[in-house]
Amino acid sequence: MSSTEYVTRTLRLRLKDKHAAWLREQARAVNFVWNYCNELSFKHWLRKREFFSAYDMQPYTKGAGKELGLHSQTVQAVQEQYCTRRKQFKKVKLRWRVSGGSRRSLGWIPFKASALRYRGGQVWFAGKPLSLWDSYGLPQYELGSGSFSEDARGRWYLNVTVKVTKRPIHTESTSIGIDLGLQELIATSDGRKVPAQRFYRDLEPALAIAQRANKKQRVRAIHAKIANRRKDALHKLSSQLVAEHGAIFVGNVNAAGLAKTRMAKSVLDAGWSSFRTMLQYKCDSAGVWFEEVNEAYSTQTCSECGALPASRPKGIAGLGIREWCCNECGSVHDRDINAARNILALGHERLAGGIPVL
Repeated sequence: MSSTEYVTRTLRLRLKDKHAAWLREQARAVNFVWNYCNELSFKHWLRKREFFSAYDMQPYTKGAGKELGLHSQTVQAVQEQYCTRRKQFKKVKLRWRVSGGSRRSLGWIPFKASALRYRGGQVWFAGKPLSLWDSYGLPQYELGSGSFSEDARGRWYLNVTVKVTKRPIHTESTSIGIDLGLQELIATSDGRKVPAQRFYRDLEPALAIAQRANKKQRVRAIHAKIANRRKDALHKLSSQLVAEHGAIFVGNVNAAGLAKTRMAKSVLDAGWSSFRTMLQYKCDSAGVWFEEVNEAYSTQTCSECGALPASRPKGIAGLGIREWCCNECGSVHDRDINAARNILALGHERLAGGIPVL
């Protein structure tokens, strides 16, 4: 029996623009199926107070693929996705998918593995060859399920799952604690600081000019540029950290909660959640230990003696204090690096204790 381990990854490849019109037609048909499932499920719940499963919906959508020009596997995939999202959001009825107007839903066409084939440098779907920019080398993978999706600029992408061989266990023995911040994106327990890049703030003036001029395409292009810059920087940083360390511990700062405060613009611009997600799956693939730990009081606790001294920075008033001295042991601390060292210590305690609940 083979001991090779595999992990599932999603590849995203851009399709040629010449297929956009056909894909939009497919997306409109998908929206019709979604809305039909939404109405059917809601009426059944009103009548019997029970939910339709994807299997229960199949008799009602039999022949819909041929009538609408959709692949039969796509119709089934829509039903499964609808039931999954209904359960996820705990609602008896979801939002309608809108096919036209200013508030139309972005195009989305799900499919199963059996509906997609790669042949001759193109992917074949529903009997139609689709050209794309293959930056991954699709012939070397066994293509799984996925979807075609449209972005705000009308560009279409193939999102497909593949199985890749898990890399050998990471041999690096060093461990690191990471404190996430706004002035510095990260501060590490070994004294390193990475300044936060203002992905959105740098382009905010140009975005405001385009919005005032009502140049919608320009606005979408600027937003895409911001997102791409952020994603590129976070990918590079996360890959570097994973390559250099054998264990990574990150504070569980509540990004969603802070996004509801006056710091929302800076918090969302930093991309903390995306960064942690990248670290998590890259560590899993590389054999690096990854753990999120409770960062409560990590800033206020002295990393040398473990005390909560009276001289520590406390509350909102203490946010401007970047350095402080422990009046218990006399150690001078950089605020963020001290927090990162405490996060590292918490991570080691969890490893030693079998990962207990903090």
